[in-house]
Amino acid sequence: MTVKLFETNRLVAYQLDASFAATVLSYFEKNADHFKKSMPSWPESFFTFDYQVKLLMKQNQQIALGTMFKYWLFDKDDTAFSKIIGDVGLSQIIRNAFQSCYIGYKLDLDYIGKGLMQEAMHSVINHSFTTLKLHRIEANIMPSNLKSIALAERLSFKKEGFSPSYLKINGKWENHIRYALINEDFEE
Repeated sequence: MTVKLFETNRLVAYQLDASFAATVLSYFEKNADHFKKSMPSWPESFFTFDYQVKLLMKQNQQIALGTMFKYWLFDKDDTAFSKIIGDVGLSQIIRNAFQSCYIGYKLDLDYIGKGLMQEAMHSVINHSFTTLKLHRIEANIMPSNLKSIALAERLSFKKEGFSPSYLKINGKWENHIRYALINEDFEE
């Protein structure tokens, strides 16, 4: 089962269930070397069908609890949902006085440089602020990830600070620049 979250000129975003484990696994296998440059290390079992089934089930439990949200991106013409080309995740959603989350995003190596992630992020931000009723989205980006920094800045994220040794990426503690986007129209 899939839940359509939004559609742009070139993309469709879905929430996926465990029946898409093979598609998700293929996406990560194809992009493993590309993703490991900016992602925490994965256990060896990550690249198995069973692990992806469990991960999708866990993600959907967290979505139901309201603590995270996941947008799986497909080419709009891929009506068979055969190939994931990117994903955006909102994690650690905290409600009440905070109404905030962290955002992370990845794109298949073959689709970089075409403006697709910016297109997706516009819709994710809109969904986050209007449907999920969030006030603040935080992105933490390694200083060496110039494309991601440029994207955040194009999307009006503001630089808030520098976090030394913030996350362990590919076995090494890496510095990150902290960016945030505030929902200026937030009324709750």
